[in-house]
Amino acid sequence: MLAELGVDVSAPEITDLKHVRSTAVKKAAEDIGGRSKCEDFDTFKPLFEQVQKELDSGLRETRKFELKAEIEPGRFFIVGGQKAYVSDMGEVTITDHGRTDARLRVIFDNGTESNLLMRSLQRQLNADGDAGRRITDPTAGPLFSGQTDDGDEASGTIYVLRSQSNHPMVAKNRELVHKIGVTSNSVEKRIAGAQLQTTFLMAKVDIIATYELYNINRTKLENLLHRIFASAQLDIEIPDRLGRPMKPQEWFLVPLFVIEEAVERIKDGTISRYTYNPDNAELVLRD
Repeated sequence: MLAELGVDVSAPEITDLKHVRSTAVKKAAEDIGGRSKCEDFDTFKPLFEQVQKELDSGLRETRKFELKAEIEPGRFFIVGGQKAYVSDMGEVTITDHGRTDARLRVIFDNGTESNLLMRSLQRQLNADGDAGRRITDPTAGPLFSGQTDDGDEASGTIYVLRSQSNHPMVAKNRELVHKIGVTSNSVEKRIAGAQLQTTFLMAKVDIIATYELYNINRTKLENLLHRIFASAQLDIEIPDRLGRPMKPQEWFLVPLFVIEEAVERIKDGTISRYTYNPDNAELVLRD
């Protein structure tokens, strides 16, 4: 009506909130937190590298994120396609809705970091759906045991074999030449008809040691063991039943006590940090 009477109805400048963020916007920014360069990323980079090695070996695995209680200092997650490490957690507070929350320092594997709130990280992980993952600890669940706990999933057996082959190289080094493998079947079934298979050097074998394992990726573990002992892989050529030359891949010139040490390293979750030095016949830390 004032406008029709020719009266200026423009609002005074004091009510024009220019350059002022709304409460909702400020709250969202507070929740999410900004990313910045992680100045001490060199401290965290080896942690990410170790976690990736343990994921490759099967000592860790990813599981769907489910609970906010899983967010703790020292835990790893996959959020937005990146590995994230919760380095620190501030004082736990109670929100207006009676829920716990805390400010986090989260390091990402691309060298950035954020000080987002716990509930914000939770929302981001949930928003990713099945892609929002937590990375398990390397000691989650027994690797070797005479009996399983409820929920443990049997994975197979590591076996160590010794060949009865009369091949000159094998006969000369019989106490050192070992086949290291992982099977989901019984070892007895695995070696049935060994004398007909080049993978067993076309000869019968003796079972030297076996180790039952649980909750671990058999293929990744076997590949990891073979990489560790790659420097001692037996270079041998065996003709198959048709006379064709074949090169078996799973035989190594390694003393049994070193293999037993490798098993202990698997148990304590440190195996991926080691490699085999054939000159000294010992496991050594990687550079």
